[in-house]
Amino acid sequence: MLRLLPLGFLAFVAFFGAASVHARPDDDSHWQKAYPAAEKGMKRIVIHLDAQKDEYSWKVELIVGKTVETDGVNRVALMGKLEERPVEGWGYTFYRADIKPGMISTLIGVDPNKPKVQQFVTLMPYGPVRYNSRLPIVVYIPEGYEVRYRFWKAEETTRTGEEG
Repeated sequence: MLRLLPLGFLAFVAFFGAASVHARPDDDSHWQKAYPAAEKGMKRIVIHLDAQKDEYSWKVELIVGKTVETDGVNRVALMGKLEERPVEGWGYTFYRADIKPGMISTLIGVDPNKPKVQQFVTLMPYGPVRYNSRLPIVVYIPEGYEVRYRFWKAEETTRTGEEG
């Protein structure tokens, strides 16, 4: 019986010690050890989420893009994809944007004298991603691009479908 107490105590310390590593640190060095450094020509974007009462009701949409000059009429998008990848040996995930050169666009004729406009052009939005305030969302993107994100929240009220 005396042996179980130290083992139980060690299990308690191991569990809560591990949980504290996942907490949002004031010093980012704890989680940075898990995620690889950005490769040459890439940058690492880190999104820290605030704790929510019911995080299972929340989701995060990731939007990778950059502001470019467009005609303001045609719909324009980047070519490429944002994919989820594992952090080897940690059980975490990160996201990496692989963006191909050029853009795709609709082909609506536009008056060539019409002034150009600045527009945030994106990859297809990625998500929803699980909301977890204990871990950062880490996204690797090429230099010159940015990550925007928005939250999706489920309504508290549920509805019942009708037989038909």
